[in-house]
Amino acid sequence: MSGRRVVSVRVRILAAILVVTALGLISAGSVAYLLQRGRDLAAIDEELMQELDDVRLVVSGRGPDAAEGGSGVDVPTPAFATTAELMHDLVRTVTPGIQGSAVGIVDGRPAFVPGVSTAFRLTDAEFVRDMVEATGGERTVLGTTGAGERTLRYIAVPIRLEGTDSVGVFVSAVDIEGRLQDLHGVMTVFWWVAGGALALVALVGWFVAGRLLGPVRELRDTAARISASDLGERIPVAGNDDLSELGRTMNDMISRLESSFQAQQRLLDDVRHELSTPLTIVRGHLELLDARDPAEVEQTLAIATDELERMSGLVADIAALADAERPALHRPAPVDLGRLTRDVFEKVRVIPSHDWALEAEARGVARLDAARVTQAWLQLADNARKYAPEGTRIALGSRRAGRVLRCWVQDEGPGIPVEAHERIFERFGRVDDGRGTAGSGLGLSIVRAIAAAHGGRVEVDSAPGRGARFTLVLPLQGGTLDDTEGSA
Repeated sequence: MSGRRVVSVRVRILAAILVVTALGLISAGSVAYLLQRGRDLAAIDEELMQELDDVRLVVSGRGPDAAEGGSGVDVPTPAFATTAELMHDLVRTVTPGIQGSAVGIVDGRPAFVPGVSTAFRLTDAEFVRDMVEATGGERTVLGTTGAGERTLRYIAVPIRLEGTDSVGVFVSAVDIEGRLQDLHGVMTVFWWVAGGALALVALVGWFVAGRLLGPVRELRDTAARISASDLGERIPVAGNDDLSELGRTMNDMISRLESSFQAQQRLLDDVRHELSTPLTIVRGHLELLDARDPAEVEQTLAIATDELERMSGLVADIAALADAERPALHRPAPVDLGRLTRDVFEKVRVIPSHDWALEAEARGVARLDAARVTQAWLQLADNARKYAPEGTRIALGSRRAGRVLRCWVQDEGPGIPVEAHERIFERFGRVDDGRGTAGSGLGLSIVRAIAAAHGGRVEVDSAPGRGARFTLVLPLQGGTLDDTEGSA
């Protein structure tokens, strides 16, 4: 095992959930904060503009519209005796808003401040100078400025009495950060709640992910215990979700692997058993051979050659069976069924010692691997040739039956006992009484493998004394036949 650090799926899922949740909370909180902050700033401007209207009321409303960027308020001489008197009345009458303050500036000096308690004072010399310069004695200004550690939103209104040289400036300002303190407090609570919610999501997600990924851990542990020599382990499955279905699928796969390994082991055992006899015969004759006796040498050579040829045939049949069981070598293509039947018959009818007959031809086109079907059909014909008495009739044919194709070979041989019908399709399976004594015993296994590769099967109809009929039953449109579909 490498030293690479492994991050569990559980941690990755939880991290993804937390990241998405955190991004959602941050987005929601930020949008809510920005919207409310915009409303609060707009409310500050509305308050300042309302105070401008109050200033106009105090001076009888004769000034131009400050909201339109007009000049300061010109006051008729009879209303107030001096600019200082007017500024005193304005500061006394126009009440600053929450977190606000005001100042009345006369000739560049902060002359009057509100008599009520305010959050701050606007008497800083630099601030006063900035307000005087901003208005220029003529224009009302709505703006933002810094005053020490504060950020102020202000409105500055110049006041000039007719017939006098004295100039006043009324300034009302609001501390923006002070006004936003409540919003900041609410957002602080929101972030604490969001953090708690994130922690709760992490806790719940950890347990839920662990529960959902339980089958995956079982799968990992089971896979670690499985080996080629022990495929008996299965994954415990409970529930009906996707992961449970994955467990069932893996169990099915393990079962198929177990069957495959068992089949391979049986094949190896059978091959070892089948090869041991010819090897023992050849070795025994060679050990007892008298090299000085030409007749014995010739006899031993003949026996050894015969056994080696038998082993070569066995190896060839094993290779043919392995190829038949490999799906990658199965290449279906459109095939004319009548021509396929005639081609097979033309190949077998020249075999001597039997009366070959073509009983029927299927019509139409189907997707089949013609070479494999021909191989299986010829194998059935060769079986019939081996075991049917010389001179007897062997018939073959094909026909369509619904959505299946039936290809058969019928002989007049000794027949096969019913109890041996399944055994003859096993590797090296043979029947003792009169049939199955020649060959490697792999022929019918090859036929069944080819039929299975097409999604079909092989049927046998036989009994002692009445011959045998072997039939390839193949689907015409792909897929796999059920146990009863295509039955005669």
